[in-house]
Amino acid sequence: MRAGTATVRPTGGSDDVLKMGGFKVDNNTQLGLTFDYMVTDNIGIELLAATPFRHKVGLGPTGDLATVHQLPPTLMAQWYFGDAGSKVRPYVGVGVNYTTFFDASFNDTGKSAGLSDLKVKDSWGVAGQVGLDYLINENWLLNMSVWYMDIDTTVKFKAGDDQQSIKTRIDPWAFMFSAGYRF
Repeated sequence: MRAGTATVRPTGGSDDVLKMGGFKVDNNTQLGLTFDYMVTDNIGIELLAATPFRHKVGLGPTGDLATVHQLPPTLMAQWYFGDAGSKVRPYVGVGVNYTTFFDASFNDTGKSAGLSDLKVKDSWGVAGQVGLDYLINENWLLNMSVWYMDIDTTVKFKAGDDQQSIKTRIDPWAFMFSAGYRF
């Protein structure tokens, strides 16, 4: 089990929104948790969890228009190099990500521009990971890991009376620095 800081840094964008360019989504850092089960000395299964990430969403010259919260639980199959007693254990993983979006709303800037009824569709995608455990002693460790998550969604909202549907690629890199305990 590991706990530490998890930062989500979106890299994608969206289709054109109202002829003003694509959505821009900011970074956010929260408490990250990973729960690992070692099937063998070298094969692990990991679940990534976190407290909800809150992102500001901007659009071209208008600046921030909205906020959205998301949770990206990710299940990984991992390969650990070395043996269980190695002081330094790099690993790689591949898995699946499910991202659920909630509490999506326009701020006063978005509302004054005539935008309303913001909804963001949940997403399934693949994920890749690299990481490194540094054993302090038999049970305690320090960890750093990086994930890439394929998060593609559809953002729906009204601009005046017109319904809009915008394909959006969030595709973040997630970085976690943590301390862990092995049972």
